[in-house]
Amino acid sequence: MTISSDRPKLVNFYTSPVGKKIITGITGLGLTLFVLVHMVGNLTLFAGSKAYNQLAHFIDSLGILLYLIEFSLLAIAIFHAVVGISIRLNTLKARPVAYSQLKSIGTPSKQSISSRSMLITGMVLLGFLALHLATFKFGVYYSTMINGVEMRDLSSLVIEKFHNPVYAFGYAGVMIVLALHLRHGIWSAWQSIGVLNSKISSVVYAIALILAILIALGFIALPLAIYFNLLN
Repeated sequence: MTISSDRPKLVNFYTSPVGKKIITGITGLGLTLFVLVHMVGNLTLFAGSKAYNQLAHFIDSLGILLYLIEFSLLAIAIFHAVVGISIRLNTLKARPVAYSQLKSIGTPSKQSISSRSMLITGMVLLGFLALHLATFKFGVYYSTMINGVEMRDLSSLVIEKFHNPVYAFGYAGVMIVLALHLRHGIWSAWQSIGVLNSKISSVVYAIALILAILIALGFIALPLAIYFNLLN
């Protein structure tokens, strides 16, 4: 793609292949951090409904700040997806006929089912995000009283939904898709922003695998514990 001196530098950066990879890398790492925090928040339910509802109430009490955070996260997720799709379309345009066999030259290849399915897993996760918000963020509102304060009983909604096998196992399945996306995405993000070299690339690649598995297991633990009545 030609870089034009007549356009603002920011536009040239966005339209360049390198710029797009850096954008997806930075936004991807930001979303990974959010996913990790969200997973830890979910695990609060193992400490009891009271702790979980109090955490949800504290988050709701942030008011306009919460709306700004949620809007920013949604915008980043959509922007990440749009740029990622653009990169993939440009790749297909440059090479309309796929290779009959994938090979690497030199160092061990980072090609895997995870790297080759990034577009598909990303679209699945984007669709899941919409369903997830509709189910829990904008779902049925149950109320409860804790220490004299009325608040949303989000734990009851979560427990109710995950006693449904479609929700419990569907959610677990999507978390496996998330692990696939993160498995390559975390390493690729650091690679895209240019902080990796041949000495640490393999280490970061291994760390990405471990982190992706741990995040997925953290998310899967709650719905399965609820479904199999393992949660007190």
